[in-house]
This record gives sequence, C-alpha cells and structure tokens, in this order.
Amino acid sequence: MERVHPSLADLLERAHVVALPLNTRFRGVTEREAVLFAGTEAWSEFSPFLEYAPAEASAWLAAAIEYGFDASLERLDSGTVEVNATVPAVTADAVPQVLARYDGCRVAKVKVAERGQMLADDLARLEAVRDALPTARLRIDANAGWSVPEAVTALRAMTAAGFEFEYVEQPVASVTELAEVRRAVPGVRIAADESVRKAADPLAVARAGAADHVIVKAQPLGGVRRAAEVVAASGLSATVSSALDTSVGIVMGAQLAARLPQPRYAAGLATVSLFAADVVREPRVAVQGQVSLAPAVPDAALLREFAASDACQNWWFERIRACFEHLSTLGAAYSPE
Repeated sequence: MERVHPSLADLLERAHVVALPLNTRFRGVTEREAVLFAGTEAWSEFSPFLEYAPAEASAWLAAAIEYGFDASLERLDSGTVEVNATVPAVTADAVPQVLARYDGCRVAKVKVAERGQMLADDLARLEAVRDALPTARLRIDANAGWSVPEAVTALRAMTAAGFEFEYVEQPVASVTELAEVRRAVPGVRIAADESVRKAADPLAVARAGAADHVIVKAQPLGGVRRAAEVVAASGLSATVSSALDTSVGIVMGAQLAARLPQPRYAAGLATVSLFAADVVREPRVAVQGQVSLAPAVPDAALLREFAASDACQNWWFERIRACFEHLSTLGAAYSPE
C-alpha cells in the first residue's frame, strides 16, 4: 500500500496544542506542551522538547505523521504491555508518594546524577525504593549526568550497598565514555539512550561495543517502524521508553513495544502518572503493571480546557512548519504531497 502523507495545511488544520501540568518537576519543567493531531488513521503526538532545533525535532514530526496518517502501519487495538514505575530525582521521603501512582509495577527506574545532588542522595532514594518495593527489579538512569570517574565511583558504591540493576541507563555522555564505564564495572549492564535517540548514527553505540542494551523511543527515532528497525539492527536487547508523552504518545510507544521480540523488558511508558492532567478521560497509567494498546482518543472538552495560549500555539505552528520543511528536503526519506 502506498504511503500517503498529509499536506502542511492539513497538518495544521488537524493540530491541537495543549499544555498539561505535571505532578512533579521533570526535566526541569512543571508543564508539558504537546501537539496532538487528529489523523486520518489515529490520533498522534508531536512533542519534541522545547530546546530541540528543527533538524532533531523533525524526526518527531515524521513519527506523528506515520502513526496518524499511514494506513499501511499495523496498529493493535487490544492487549497490553508491561511497564515500569519511574522515580524522578526526588528526596527519599517523597519516594512512597511517587510509587503510589504506579499500580502493580514490578520494575522501577530511578533517576540519579541530578545536578545539585550528591551520591548520598541517590543512595538514599534507592534505599527508599527498595524499602517500598522490596521485590522489584531496579534500573537507574543518569541522563549522562556523570563523568567517567563519577560513574565508576557511583556504580561501585551502589553495588557495595547491595543494589543489582537490570541495567544502568546512559551513565555518561559519549559512546567512548560508555565503553570506558562498561570496561571499568564488569557485571553491570550498560544501556544507551541519548547515544541512540540523539545520535546521527543510532547504531554507532552497538558497533563500538559500548552498551549491552538500548533504549528506544518512537518519536525521537522517527516512528514505530524505524525504531523497531534500529533495535533489530543493533542486535541488542531493548526497552521502549516515553519522552514524557501524553496518553496519545504513550500508545504510540506501546505499539512499538508490542513489536519487539521476546523476552521483553518492561517499557518505560507509565510516565502519564507524572501528569496532573491528561487529554483522555482514562489516562494511560499503569493498571496492574500494564498499559493498554487500545487507541487513545482525546476528549474534546479536555482539549479545550488545556489548550495552550494563542502565543504558544503560534510558536508550535511555526515549529511544525520548520520541521515539515526540513522533512521535505530529505527527498526519498520523506516525500510529502
């Protein structure tokens, strides 16, 4: 089936810009802005973080176009995928309140290496998670916040404290540094996130032997198909994660997670629990540790209630235009009508 792409005018006509409040400060923000498209095949999401330039953000638009408008893309309308709880870099005493938002999750990802915090804060947060969920499998995510020496020191301290991790996500920034950490702490599985989704070549980390595992996200990698192709080509195990999406984007990610081969790792797709409001009446939070694959259809009243200001909407429309123009220059990779 030939893939049909919408025109720029059609995209803008179908776009709804929203600003949703968060329960917890995350990535330095307390409100998440996103564009939701009423596509011809499904609702889809375009929500690159505000600092991303068009060259990077355009992949997110390609993902929204694929999911919302491509009739040849298979979309499951039933079933679930397992998800993990996500613990931001909160104080240890706030951990139980955070975890209470995640129903039945058996895996917890804990943020570490937060700017302005110390290793002692990370260890206390991990202890609090272990106390609250003693049988849960643990992951940590440093978001490239450590240097190589800091990462080695922290991981050795955590290991000495009795913590075992499914993997350690992006402890340092570069592929070369990931390889150094992997050699320095044998037995600790290293996962690459930013080194995959923000890289010109998402497979470089696998070729360099710098990671044991990859984190993939549907929007930053340009869509469900391309993200699945990256996983297959890497030859590594993988986790599908969220980019702090609304429920619409979460379903896009869940569709990707359902495509990956077994055994599957619990997906990082329960992050709607970090939102104080969402665009659907039944937000895609974890239910018995699972998130549904069923279509996420925004409620018209909620779209109106959380509509962004006119200035914000105009900013996002200009961003869509810039990203669409960038995609149009890619020729065979993208061929808008």
